[in-house]
Amino acid sequence: MSVAESAPSRALPAPRTSREVRLAAFPDGLPRPEHFEVVETEIPPLAEGEVLVRNRYFQVFPALRTVIAGGVEGAPFPGVRPGEPLFGAAVGQIVARGDVGAEGRSGGAAGHRAGEWVSHWLGWREYAVIPAGGYTPLGDVLPDPAAHLSQGALGYAALSRVAGLRSGETVFVSGGAGAVGSMVGQTARLLGAGRVIGTTGSAVKAERMTADLGYDAAILREPGTSLAARLAEAAPDGIDVFVDMVGGEQLRAAIEVARPGARFVLIGALSGQLAERGNGALAPVEIDSFQLIVKRITMHGISGLDHPEANEEWNRRFGEWLRSGEIAFPHVRIAGMDNAARALYELIDGQHLGSVIVEVQA
Repeated sequence: MSVAESAPSRALPAPRTSREVRLAAFPDGLPRPEHFEVVETEIPPLAEGEVLVRNRYFQVFPALRTVIAGGVEGAPFPGVRPGEPLFGAAVGQIVARGDVGAEGRSGGAAGHRAGEWVSHWLGWREYAVIPAGGYTPLGDVLPDPAAHLSQGALGYAALSRVAGLRSGETVFVSGGAGAVGSMVGQTARLLGAGRVIGTTGSAVKAERMTADLGYDAAILREPGTSLAARLAEAAPDGIDVFVDMVGGEQLRAAIEVARPGARFVLIGALSGQLAERGNGALAPVEIDSFQLIVKRITMHGISGLDHPEANEEWNRRFGEWLRSGEIAFPHVRIAGMDNAARALYELIDGQHLGSVIVEVQA
């Protein structure tokens, strides 16, 4: 179903109330569903330039663990305190705008009509009041509005902008079955990688990675085994590019197996964010800096806000690849606001492959 086909031709009803997911209490350890609550709120009158968006889908992402803990200084996301709503990437349809209402003559800024699909960062609620400039019209570049919640743009920027992936190179991806990793393996293959290797903690996910997600080898993390030794077996000539979502032992293993001139792109720190102890805001790791020097390894950390120029390019290529069947968007859709906190718990628990999306049923 295309975005154009899914957008209604008439105005959507403007509601008076909305429901949102709030943090109820700071968790002691990993967050669980009981640490959240779904609260009904009144929708305030729209100021000039604001739009009211009915959210259809929003993204559940592991960095919420860090956000819930109060955030990390310098990170692009602020912390959340008890009583405050969660947030995250969302897509939905314009219902009304401040200076027009719900008549459907236009929606959002000039030219945007009621029913038009947009993306923004106020997920975890049924309806969102978005200021002018705070949302992006989706158009029909992707065949499914939910595909705009893919983490593929971040992986694409890591490979094309930071690592400068060259044809025939070997790419290693930590967390290869997650929201980013499940896209990076496929993208690396399409960009010309000669060999793609990823890690996972699930035998079922490992099978999916090599069967469907572009990986030549999936290394199953197992207690008592050397990850570096197993990576060396999978990449006997070493690795050229490392896209890291995890840190910790996997970062150390990548350094050990890296070829001279290897480029590392650090996107996440799940070894700390999903640790049972602590608050998820620290991800310490001991590495051999001599190896960085001797092998001339470069390390570069990025966030989703660092390469906005890559987003349009990614969406265009992603749409072409989706329509041609060259790429897939691995994800699970969980229905209903009342199940959103459970979706986060299941994500942290490693129960799903790819992205986790909540389908709002307002």
